[in-house]
Amino acid sequence: MNTQTVKVDNGVDNDDSYQQVVDCLQNGGVVAFPTETVYGLGALATNLDATKRIFEAKGRPSDNPLIVHIGTKEEVSTYAEEIPETAIRLMDAFWPGPITLIFKEKPGVIASNVTAGIGTVGLRMPNHPVALKLLKLLGGPLAAPSANRSGKPSPTKAIHVALDLDGKIPFILDGGATGVGVESTVIDMTATPPAVLRPGGITVEMIEAVIGPVRSEVNAEESETPRAPGMKYMHYSPDAPVWLIEPDSNQIERAVDKLMNAGKKVAIIGPDELRTDKSQWYFSTGTITDPSQLAATLYNALRLCDETEADVILAVETQSEGMGVAVMNRLKKAADGKRFSSETE
Repeated sequence: MNTQTVKVDNGVDNDDSYQQVVDCLQNGGVVAFPTETVYGLGALATNLDATKRIFEAKGRPSDNPLIVHIGTKEEVSTYAEEIPETAIRLMDAFWPGPITLIFKEKPGVIASNVTAGIGTVGLRMPNHPVALKLLKLLGGPLAAPSANRSGKPSPTKAIHVALDLDGKIPFILDGGATGVGVESTVIDMTATPPAVLRPGGITVEMIEAVIGPVRSEVNAEESETPRAPGMKYMHYSPDAPVWLIEPDSNQIERAVDKLMNAGKKVAIIGPDELRTDKSQWYFSTGTITDPSQLAATLYNALRLCDETEADVILAVETQSEGMGVAVMNRLKKAADGKRFSSETE
């Protein structure tokens, strides 16, 4: 299969470029497109054969549900059986935006492999002009996980999509680099109180300011049937193993010395303030006090590590508060929970 990259600017005034992509989707194809979080791999969510192609292209386990992207708030009633008042308040506050709401699904509308047979559906309205234009022209919902091979870092640029999926999908809509950089927050509106299943661009504090207390199930047992994307399997991993390390310059330099003495080439992902010349590569994620900047650059930094000959990647931790919760969630999955300490061999 020949993969064609179609450049579209955020002015969304190039309808001819969109139409060939819309035609592909309406005929059961899959297409990569930008959102404000990461690039998504979309197929018509009501078409079972089309959505199967998402799993095939990504190599994604079939028990991992997909988020459904919609272009208007009014569409929620088409796909959701019940819409709590708290959900309406969240949609009014944050849609379009990086938050996915899980509802009881209306039976027989969304393809069964999108919901993984668990009776609920995750809906979100992306805050990106290219995504919204595509949804408007399509006139239907797009099931869309991140547009990468399963387990690899999510793509924040069209070139990342091409590196993973060239020859596996017909089109990539190139709308430039994404902004938020990590996937959407996922909140289960069928639970009482609502439960945050995946942290993202809308923080718990922001949610609670709108609807009151929520609970976190981010660390739910991964062996259970996943209720949201990102709750199962190791994610976001570059080729070399990732180890988390504390934001301490002395510990970082000791770790580099230890690894290099063992004959390892080392790449570091960390803030400007902790930069060291001891490692072979250092990929900066911005200032240590700004987790949102780290979120926006994290996946690109992980992918840049794949362009090196690093044997080990040290990823500097950030504070687990606000946007830092989402960043640490992704880093822990990239490292499969591994942390580097003075006792680490």
